[in-house]
Amino acid sequence: MMGERTVAQEALFYSFSLERHVPADHMLRSIDRFVDLSGIRKHLKPFYSEMGRPSIDPELMIRMLIIGYCMGIRSERRLCDEVHLNLAYRWFCRLGLEGDVPDHSTFSKNRHGRFRDSDLLRRLFETTVERCMAEGLVGGEGFAVDASLIRADANRQTGGPGSEGLPPDADRRAVREYLAVLDDAAFGAATPVVPKFLAPADPASRWTCAHGGQAYYAYSTNYLIDLDHAVIMDVEPSTAIRQAEVTACKRMIERVQDRFGVWPERLAADTGYGSAEMLAWLVHERDIHPHIPVFDKSARRDGTFARADFRYDLGDDSYVCPAGNRLRPRNRNFTQARGDVGQDGFIRYRARQQDCAGCDLRQRCTPNMPARKVTRSIHEGARDLARDIATTDAYVTSRRQRKKVEMLFAHLKRILKLDRLRLRGPNGAKDEFLLAATAQNLRKMAKLIPMPTQMAPA
Repeated sequence: MMGERTVAQEALFYSFSLERHVPADHMLRSIDRFVDLSGIRKHLKPFYSEMGRPSIDPELMIRMLIIGYCMGIRSERRLCDEVHLNLAYRWFCRLGLEGDVPDHSTFSKNRHGRFRDSDLLRRLFETTVERCMAEGLVGGEGFAVDASLIRADANRQTGGPGSEGLPPDADRRAVREYLAVLDDAAFGAATPVVPKFLAPADPASRWTCAHGGQAYYAYSTNYLIDLDHAVIMDVEPSTAIRQAEVTACKRMIERVQDRFGVWPERLAADTGYGSAEMLAWLVHERDIHPHIPVFDKSARRDGTFARADFRYDLGDDSYVCPAGNRLRPRNRNFTQARGDVGQDGFIRYRARQQDCAGCDLRQRCTPNMPARKVTRSIHEGARDLARDIATTDAYVTSRRQRKKVEMLFAHLKRILKLDRLRLRGPNGAKDEFLLAATAQNLRKMAKLIPMPTQMAPA
C-alpha cells in the first residue's frame, strides 16, 4: 500500500540550536577561533555620534565581510541573501534564527565613512598577522615579495587618451581619489610618463598589457610574505608599473618592522626588484640580504667584451681591461673639480685613446669607438653582494620558496575569485586587498592549526 504523508499540526514551540547544526569540520567553525573583534567598538567609538538611533553593529558587518571574502562571495547583495539563508553563516555572525540581516547599502555607507576614516580594515588585517605570530607560524628570518595585476572595475572601451585628460562628466568621487594620489610614489608620481589611456570611471587605474594579451585597466596588489608558512605580513595597493611596486615593497618592509618589530635577514624577489637603488636600500639601510637577481644590462650581443670581462681594482678605483690597461674616471686633471657621478647614478671609466689605438684586442673591445668606456653604479657594492649571494645554496632555496607568494596570488584569483575588483579607486583597491589578505591568513591558520578535540560528556 502506498503511504501518504500526514500533514502535521505546527508546534507552538521549537527547540533549535544553531550550534548543533553547524558541522564540526565546517571551515567557518575553524576560522572563528582566530577572529578577535573585541577591540572594534572601542576603535570606532570616536567615529560614531553620541546621539541618534543605534547603528548596525560593526562587528556583524565585519563578520559578514569575512564570510564574503573567505567564501568567494563577491556581491554584497548576494552576501546578505546567503547570510539570511545559511545556518553556518548565521552562526558565525552570531545572528541566531530570528536576527535581521542588514541591507547591502549599509556596507557602502560605512566603507566610505567610518571604516576608511578609522583605517579599520588595516587594523583587522594586522590583528590576523599578530595571531599568526602568536601561533608560531611566522619565522621572521626570510621574506618574499611580489605583485600581481588585478583588473579594475573600468570598461576598456570607454577610456580616452591620457594626453587629453578626463572628460567633464567623469565620476566625481573617482576624480577626487585620482587627484589625491597624483603625488603618491605608489600611484601618480611613480613615473612621469603620461598613461596611454584614462578610464573616466576609475582614472587611478593603469592601462596595461603586461600579461601579453589584450590590454586592460588594472591595479597591482603587493604581498610581503614570511617564507616559513606563507603568512601574508603586509599588503599594499599600487599602480600597475614596476617602479610603483618597488616603492610598495619598501613601504611594507618599513611597516612590518615598525608595527611588529620583525626584521628579516633575507628577502627573495624577482629581477624587477633587482635595481641598484633597491639593492642598496636593502643592504645599507635595512641590513637585509637580497636574494634577488641583479638587474643588469651590461651584457653584449655583438661578441665584444662585456663589463664582466673588466676587473675592478678597489684600491686604485679603476678597471683593468683584458689587455692590462686601466680605465679611470679621469685621465687628466681639470682646473675646476668635476664630479664623477652622472645624473643617472653611474660613474664612467674611460680608457686612454693611445692605449686603445695600438691594442691587439681592439676589434673585440671597442671597434666603433676611439676608446673603451665602462660604467659602474654608485651602488655597485650592493650589486656585487647580491651576485655573491646568487652563488650560494641558500639562494637556490630562496628561489624555490619564492613561489609561495605566486601560489597565494593563484589562490586569490581562483578560489577567492578576486580576479577583478568590485570597488573603484585607490581606496576601493586598498579595502579589497586588505580584506582578501585577511581572509587568506585566516584560512591559513584554519588549515595549519587543527581543531581541539571535543571531550565526550561523562
